[in-house]
Amino acid sequence: MSEVQHVFGVGTDICDIRRIKLTLERHGERFARRILGPNEWRVFELRSARLSERGVRFVASRFSAKEAFSKAIGLGIRSPMQWRLCEVVNAPSGQPQVLLHGELKDWFEEKHLSAKVSLSDESDYAVSFVVVQQRVCLQSPAPLG
Repeated sequence: MSEVQHVFGVGTDICDIRRIKLTLERHGERFARRILGPNEWRVFELRSARLSERGVRFVASRFSAKEAFSKAIGLGIRSPMQWRLCEVVNAPSGQPQVLLHGELKDWFEEKHLSAKVSLSDESDYAVSFVVVQQRVCLQSPAPLG
């Protein structure tokens, strides 16, 4: 028996950073708390303390990544996919990684899924691309004869 990975889903999203800024101005931290998980929240606070624009860009990039992730897994933003159960954190190398919690993590692991995420932002837009792969066991064919 051997294992292979195949593409389970692909998602992409582009987010207008200006809209996120307006939403944060209108709703304050409530909006950021609804979108960000605990690890992301700590980064948001640090970035916002240095320069509020950095905090806005951080929320926009995470919003975009979570939208792309939700498309790649085929659920959209409905159970078990919830904003705060999906975090996009950085490895020590700086590479973004998906970190899941609770029932979303359980669902993802039961399906033998893994995710790769890419983020970018420039002036007015944040864009994300997510590829979700599924590990599949292949059975060896029965011997002939």
